Amino acid sequence: MLQAVLAALGLAAAAVAGAPRQGVSRCAVQPGMGASGCTLGRNVGWEGLRNQHGHSCYSHHSASSRHPAWPRNPKSSSSSRALHLLKDFAPGAQLPVLLYNGEPKTDTVMIEDFLENQLGPPMFPSLVPQYRESSLAGNDIFHKFSTFIKNPVPAQDEVLQRNLLRALLKLNEYLSAPLEYELARNPQLRVSQRRFLDGDQLTLADCNLLPKLNIIQVVCQHYRRFGISKDLQGVWHYLSAASETREFKYTCPSSEEIVQAYRSVVRSPQ
Repeated sequence: MLQAVLAALGLAAAAVAGAPRQGVSRCAVQPGMGASGCTLGRNVGWEGLRNQHGHSCYSHHSASSRHPAWPRNPKSSSSSRALHLLKDFAPGAQLPVLLYNGEPKTDTVMIEDFLENQLGPPMFPSLVPQYRESSLAGNDIFHKFSTFIKNPVPAQDEVLQRNLLRALLKLNEYLSAPLEYELARNPQLRVSQRRFLDGDQLTLADCNLLPKLNIIQVVCQHYRRFGISKDLQGVWHYLSAASETREFKYTCPSSEEIVQAYRSVVRSPQ
């Protein structure tokens, strides 16, 4: 049995060692932690969640999403508590951290690879995208967002905002273009009907990108009065599909938490 303690991207985990089916706290977001705030696949638990389709997504819980122990109203934990939990088994480590058989793993990619090996086939379906392009789609969006939202020079806002919009447009084009498997089924298809980056099931690529898009929408709308354009239908179809999954709903912090987390790093409007 996988025994893990995971503290995810700046906020706390719960000890699941010895109790892998126990629901745990969701994380919130810390803008200073870089890449993504609260991420599907990098949150807490990491025993692997199986949704109603039998697909494995590392998230809050080890059992089926229909399991009665699924947290109905999870609460965020503080980063100070996360660090307190970590000090005994991984002193000085940066989050996220996973503990397995007494050995801490502190690199995010290493954690993903390890859990994919432990929770992959034949026990669970693989979470690795079938198409390499799916892993790369949107990989520059969060960097452009961070540069824009933390920009201290108002005169640069227009250029930086335009760079962010270009990155979102590029993602929209990828989400809108049918993938090879879709064209094999319907050669006349012009607009993709898939739900996620790589198909109709969540993969690690979605676990990385979806929470970032959520943060971008919330923070830009609140602090800069513009969000992801409704004209980007591929992106909104993607976000809408994600919002229907428990993995997304129960691992993303509330909008209020995101706004509060960014308050200290966002320049006040001029």
